[in-house]
Amino acid sequence: MSATLAASGRWSAPELAAIAVVGLVLALALLGGAIAPLDPLAQDLTALNQPPGAGHLLGTDHIGRDVLARLAAGARLTLLTGVGGALIAFLLGAGLALVSLALGDPLRTFVYGGFDLLRALPGILVAILLVAALSPGPGAVMLALGLTFAPTVAEVVRAAFGRESAADYVAAARVFGLSRLEVTARHILPNITGTLLTMAAIILPRCIVTESVLSFLGLGGSPSIPSWGRMIADAAEFAEEAPHAVAVPVIALSLFTLALSLVGGRLRELADPLQRAGAER
Repeated sequence: MSATLAASGRWSAPELAAIAVVGLVLALALLGGAIAPLDPLAQDLTALNQPPGAGHLLGTDHIGRDVLARLAAGARLTLLTGVGGALIAFLLGAGLALVSLALGDPLRTFVYGGFDLLRALPGILVAILLVAALSPGPGAVMLALGLTFAPTVAEVVRAAFGRESAADYVAAARVFGLSRLEVTARHILPNITGTLLTMAAIILPRCIVTESVLSFLGLGGSPSIPSWGRMIADAAEFAEEAPHAVAVPVIALSLFTLALSLVGGRLRELADPLQRAGAER
């Protein structure tokens, strides 16, 4: 069934639901003020741990802050940090990998030696150490995420580069006198776009989850700036009195990362000729 859908270009029901979830989160992040007009930082000590109701559609937390307003503000910060981290990972991982592979040794050995050192450590540990060293904040988190996932991107690029370098069109381009960098930029890079999309489908949800973990540990932005990880950490101590306050960001984070994975996987099938050929078979 999935192969037939992939070959025909149609989207399955779970994939359409995933698109709706991604669209809802994007709308919440971009139009949060219209959807949730209350101040996400405003405290109301007369409305502590209120369940969802007319005044607060998703209830309030332990100090009376509106959960929906904080969810919208957290969506903006979580998306900004996660997407920024993924972009840095691709700029560092794919950029340095392609240049070093095109120019060969000794640059390739030096670049991939650095990536191997980073890959030898658990990703979350690398992120924690980098954020702690750079001082917590959105910029530090984005840089930490980029450095954490850049080695994974670089490893995939190396495999794709090796596959394409053995193709006849690369040999023909070199016969016509193109330099290694020109061959890489004009011929190899366009042909590994599908592979890069595949990595984007994997890296972006992982960046968002890792950002939430860092925020949960208190290594994200300022405590006054809501993020989904910070919301979970703040509400965890009051889970019995206000289960909705911790359940809302947990469900939002779970559904959003799952939806991103489904949509990314479908886009990967449409963009990557190898994936599309496998689906057609």
